[in-house]
Amino acid sequence: MHEIEPYYKWRDDYVAAEDEYSPFYATTYNEFEFDKQIYNYLLHPQWDSFGSNTLYMKVLFVDYDRGYSIIEFIGEWNDAINNDIMLLKREILELMIDQGVNKFVLIGENVLNFHHSDDSYYEEWFQDVEDGWIAGINFQDHVIKEFKNSNIDYYINFGGQLDELNWRALKPVQLFKKVEEQLTKRLN
Repeated sequence: MHEIEPYYKWRDDYVAAEDEYSPFYATTYNEFEFDKQIYNYLLHPQWDSFGSNTLYMKVLFVDYDRGYSIIEFIGEWNDAINNDIMLLKREILELMIDQGVNKFVLIGENVLNFHHSDDSYYEEWFQDVEDGWIAGINFQDHVIKEFKNSNIDYYINFGGQLDELNWRALKPVQLFKKVEEQLTKRLN
C-alpha cells in the first residue's frame, strides 16, 4: 500500500496544502519517512489524515465558484468502530460546505471495504448539500454492495458509468461535468 500515491497530475491546478480554505492548508508532508499506516500496512506519506485510523484521503481538487470537490480515499471505511463518516463530516466536509461546496465526487477505487453503523451523518450530509449531490466513482463492487446493503446509496450515488469512469484521463472540470451529466440523466 505504501506505493499507492494519491493522484498527483492535477497539482498544477490545485493543491489542498496551498488552499487557505482547505482543512489541509499549510500541511507539510514527510517525503523521507512513512508516517501513516492502516493496520500493519504503511501508506504513502502524501495521503491526508482526518482522524480515522483506517481511512485516509486526498482532496484532489476544489472549485469554489462551481461548488464542487473531488476527493480520493484509501483504506477501510469503518463507521462501526471508528465512526469514519462522523470524523469526515465534522473535520472536512462541514468546512467545505461552509465555503459553498455542495457537490462531492468521491473516488473509492482504493477503499477496501465498508462497515456500517447508522446513516444519520450521511443523511445530515445529504441535507447539507441541498441543491447539490454526492457521487461515488470507481468503488469496488463488493464495497458498493456493502453501501447498498446499508441503504447509504440513498445519499451517495453509485452505479452505471460512475463505477467504471476513466477519471485520470480527464481534467477536474471534465470529470465534474461527466459526473453531473450522469446524475442529471438519473433525475430526468
